[in-house]
Amino acid sequence: MVFEFPAASLSLRRVMLCMLGLWLTGLALQVQALTLELRQAQATVMVQGHTTRQTVSLPYHWDRHHVGQQGEAIFELPFELKEPPGELMGLYVPRLGNAYEVWLNGTLLQQNGDLQNYNGADFAKAPRYIEISPGLLSNRNLFRIHIRSDIGRRGGLAPMTLGPHDEVYRLYLRDYRWRSTGSLVVVIGSLFICLVAMALWATQVDVAANGRFKRDSLYFTAGMAELCWAVSVSNAIIENPPLPWPLWGVVILLASTAWILSMILFCVEVAGWSRHAATPWLRRWLAVLLVSSAAAAAGSLVYGYPVAMTLLYAAAGLTSVVFVVLFFRKAVRGGSPPHTIVAVALLLNTVVGFRDLYEFRFSESYGGNTLLRYSSVLFGLTLGYIVITRFRTASSQARDLMANMAARIAQKQEELAQTYQRLEGLAREQERAAERTRILRDMHDGVGSHISSAIRQLESGRATQDEVLNTLRDSLDQLKLSIDAMNLPAGDITALIANLRYRLEPRFKASDIELQWDVDLVPILPRIDHKAMRQLQFMVYEALSNVLQHAHASVLRIELRGTPEGGAQLQVIDNGCGFDPDRVKRSGLSSLQERAAAIGVGLVILGTPGHTVVKIVLG
Repeated sequence: MVFEFPAASLSLRRVMLCMLGLWLTGLALQVQALTLELRQAQATVMVQGHTTRQTVSLPYHWDRHHVGQQGEAIFELPFELKEPPGELMGLYVPRLGNAYEVWLNGTLLQQNGDLQNYNGADFAKAPRYIEISPGLLSNRNLFRIHIRSDIGRRGGLAPMTLGPHDEVYRLYLRDYRWRSTGSLVVVIGSLFICLVAMALWATQVDVAANGRFKRDSLYFTAGMAELCWAVSVSNAIIENPPLPWPLWGVVILLASTAWILSMILFCVEVAGWSRHAATPWLRRWLAVLLVSSAAAAAGSLVYGYPVAMTLLYAAAGLTSVVFVVLFFRKAVRGGSPPHTIVAVALLLNTVVGFRDLYEFRFSESYGGNTLLRYSSVLFGLTLGYIVITRFRTASSQARDLMANMAARIAQKQEELAQTYQRLEGLAREQERAAERTRILRDMHDGVGSHISSAIRQLESGRATQDEVLNTLRDSLDQLKLSIDAMNLPAGDITALIANLRYRLEPRFKASDIELQWDVDLVPILPRIDHKAMRQLQFMVYEALSNVLQHAHASVLRIELRGTPEGGAQLQVIDNGCGFDPDRVKRSGLSSLQERAAAIGVGLVILGTPGHTVVKIVLG
């Protein structure tokens, strides 16, 4: 559906829009009419006891008109208003001072600093805004500005803007944010980047070929550059410097020069020129510039020869231009991505630096703001990019290294598993071989020895049937004990004695020997392993066999007790004929002593008629 409006309605709308436009235009013209820019002043200048009076056009840059001199000036700015305003007014001054007083129609509006104390606090750094109540203004008015200016501190007076509060305050706030707040942000950012760079320089340590620790100079030069730049930019917001002027001015100039030199060295590290043949000469030249900056600052700020600072800026600028050309040329001809990004930032900062140099050293402008402090942030961003790139590269290399290490570890684990299987097989084979060797040795020393004795007895024809039978029984017992030794629990002495009782008790009964057992349940002794258990078994068997063969005893007593030290004591006691252990030399006694020494147990043999004791002490 289409709606149609009468032609009269359309005409009415056009008229209303035209009236609204005219009203807005009139309002803008009215505001503009109330806003005045004061540029003409009658100046009374006092320098070294001489007073001159002249008409000047603002801006009045003290360092341009009075090179290397300090003094005072009074500016009178008359202005007229068609009618006194009925609203709050504001006065915006981009720059004035170094110390100042602002009077309006004989009323002091604002004062900062001591007009008589030269080289004191500097209030010419931030823009100024003064509220003016309507009652202070009339048709004819006069601003009277009294300033104190020091050498080399950019004192003077910029054009003043008077107008409605909202309009003028908006101008002031934009300038203040751009000059003061922006400078504070740059200082904080530079200090943060400095801390990060220095932390990286201190923690990222490599080991050189000679074994010494080596740190990356790129982070150090970047950190120093950001620190020097933070000090240099802080001058824009510090009205009361920590050092007296002009010493503080020398520090600021040194910091600015050190920033330029540190950035050049930072770029040298980015380009990989640290080992270039010309790099040592470049470092020497930069050191000369740094020393010269102190002399230039003293000549300009202390002795009043600003040409010294101009020459320093020219030398530093020429050095920067030559380096930028070479650095940018290398970036264009196949530089790395960080090199290319730094080259663009360096080129942009060089252009901005020359703009600021012209603006502040050669042009007649006054009250403007430097742009280099903001373009320099690009170096911090490039440093962040370099750090991120390096960490990504290092992370990728670490992942590859971990993957390679994991693959190699898996391969080694597989090889170790195969080797372990082979070793386990060899160990089992060695165990079997050792067990076979032990069985053969036991059969040779025990069973074989008794069978050989039985054969000699039969061959001699002098042995009785009982003697041969006992010898064969000993051989059979030895064989059974050799088999039992395979399954003896390690350290269980009670089980060992019980096994011997089971095997030998029938023989004692057959020999009419009363067998007395006084055996306690002794805890397992961890140090008595399987090998020691076999040796101990044959020691006890040897002692019992001696009783059967030689003692002619009627009672045999076996005692087993635990000791307070956690060991055990075993005694074999009989009431036989006895013997003198020192005089009787038997192979059985020698075997007992050898086996006791082999397993580290104590052995005591006491032999008297009617009472023979074989005592074995287990620790």
